[in-house]
Amino acid sequence: MPPAEFLGGVSNKNASLLCYIPWLGWIAAIIVLASARYKRDTADAREVRFNAFQGLYLFVAWLIVDWVVSPALRFGLIGMGDAFRPLEGLLRVAVLAAWIVMLVKVSHSEHYRLPIVGEMAERSVEEQRA
Repeated sequence: MPPAEFLGGVSNKNASLLCYIPWLGWIAAIIVLASARYKRDTADAREVRFNAFQGLYLFVAWLIVDWVVSPALRFGLIGMGDAFRPLEGLLRVAVLAAWIVMLVKVSHSEHYRLPIVGEMAERSVEEQRA
């Protein structure tokens, strides 16, 4: 089944919401970005692509915290690993909170651009138009 038909019955809001499901939204984001339905240059399609990119970049932020920052804080500073545990937890909570905020914003049909990842998402959508 082609990706365009796969998302045929999904509303734009639901497609955007799926992109922000913590730890799993990246799968929906990739499907949305591969879908012919959202490659059109309409305001609705651009909004869904923006949310897909922003959800994907949030997942990348989670991976960076989980795979790079946490081990660096734990093992990079031998003897001081416990001192940085609160920072590690704070970073994880920040990414999780961003996912939750975006779920709420999208459910209320609000366009909200997160710092850094939102700017990257907007640039990615604009690059697709070119």
